[in-house]
Amino acid sequence: MASSATPASGGPAAWPRLVITGEHTPPTSMLVNGKPAGRQTDKVREMLARAGVPYTIDLLPWKRAYMMAQRDANTCVYSTTRTAKREPQFKWVGPIVESDWVLMARADRPLRLRTLEDARPLRIGTYSGDARDEFLRSRGFNVDAVQNDAVNPEKLLLNRIDLWAVAVRPELNMTEQLSRNGQLVPVLSFNRVGLYLACHRSVPDRLVERMNAVLDTMRRDGSLGRIDRRYDGIEDSRKDSRK
Repeated sequence: MASSATPASGGPAAWPRLVITGEHTPPTSMLVNGKPAGRQTDKVREMLARAGVPYTIDLLPWKRAYMMAQRDANTCVYSTTRTAKREPQFKWVGPIVESDWVLMARADRPLRLRTLEDARPLRIGTYSGDARDEFLRSRGFNVDAVQNDAVNPEKLLLNRIDLWAVAVRPELNMTEQLSRNGQLVPVLSFNRVGLYLACHRSVPDRLVERMNAVLDTMRRDGSLGRIDRRYDGIEDSRKDSRK
């Protein structure tokens, strides 16, 4: 479901209406009373409102949301990992938040990994098309990708994969939320990345600069932390999924 907003004032008349796409992944992005909300959604909405940018937000399957931002003028997708491969494909606003990439294993089979290279012989469950999947696949790791990341913890518990590659917010202790009541444990943190609003190359440079400046102000004035605290206690959507 899409949500739209048109600022009353505050931005040049030339600002285009942006189409913002995201994925349903509570508490990052979700529908609340039929409208997009969530930690990162609220940050994007407030940033756009302060910048005076008209917009619509629609939550879609990730591959579709990402493809639209690659293909369609004046379209942006969040929350997108900024990688060397993706760098020239978009214009970037952020980071909105930082994330750690972590390998999870079964607690009754705690694998000892000192480096990512130690995981090379193992089967790693990933979310098809996301940055961790691209990162591991490009380096020749044994990747088993799925269309729904919520399937991976079940596959891990059933020994269909050896590890699950997840993204966690370092300050939220999300590995506890992903542990399936202690059945899964983190065994290696192998990267820290920034998550961004990634915009189609047609979005004007001046608008990208404006959005980045507003986001910097929100970071300094504590608005980003305030929005995070609004969702304290709402657990990651992958914790108890049985899909």
